[in-house]
Amino acid sequence: MSYTAAATSKTPALIIYLLDVSGSMGTPDIVMPEGNRTSRIELVSKCLEDVAISMVARSTRGTSIQPRYRIALLAYSGQVWDVLGGIKTVDEFAQQGVPNLSPQNMTNTESAFLEAERILLAEIPNLPPNSPAPMVCHLTDGEYNGGDPGPVAQRIMNMSTPDGNVLVENIYIGPNPLGQTVADPTSWTGLTSESEISNQFVKELFRMSSVLPPNYVGIFREFGYHNWRDEARMLFAGNDSKMIEMAYVMSGVTPTR
Repeated sequence: MSYTAAATSKTPALIIYLLDVSGSMGTPDIVMPEGNRTSRIELVSKCLEDVAISMVARSTRGTSIQPRYRIALLAYSGQVWDVLGGIKTVDEFAQQGVPNLSPQNMTNTESAFLEAERILLAEIPNLPPNSPAPMVCHLTDGEYNGGDPGPVAQRIMNMSTPDGNVLVENIYIGPNPLGQTVADPTSWTGLTSESEISNQFVKELFRMSSVLPPNYVGIFREFGYHNWRDEARMLFAGNDSKMIEMAYVMSGVTPTR
């Protein structure tokens, strides 16, 4: 499995974003580079806008935007909401913008992964030949309520396409659960072992995260993240705004042509 298929207008990359909008996401504990504080959910909205801008830039040929990405955006708390109203092309996503996200109550992570699984089961058989492997990007700030999402995430990572298995990325926003202090996220090397993590829940997220394919590592480094290890998982953790921004950059590193 090579993960070499490029996102083109005929073979667009499918990315499913799962966003935890539980009540704690309203906590204003994220310190921005300019020194002001923002809430976790406000940072997520900003990062999604930045992702849309980056995807549009990577999809623009001349003056036209090529539909190289297809986006699904699911928010979840006690239930799951289809924020965009179905899968949208990158130009539709950019035009529609990121809707206002407001904190809710519970954290039913399993339900979000079950909905992602349902979408993938419907979409994968109909993907054009030579399409990039789909990606699921999940963001959360706390332990889940309800069922265990781990088995569902494993089933998703076992879904195969000609380009490779579905990729799952996890982003944890909260107190630093790492065995190391990340002074500069741009120089971070990533996580290759559970022993590097002090939080049991984040260890679960580690097991629910794919290894970033070598071909994607090269593209990630082109964005300025030069120290990423080849076997590092697609897992980010902490409450540093630059760390979260870096995580969202990774969600858009599918090769394009």
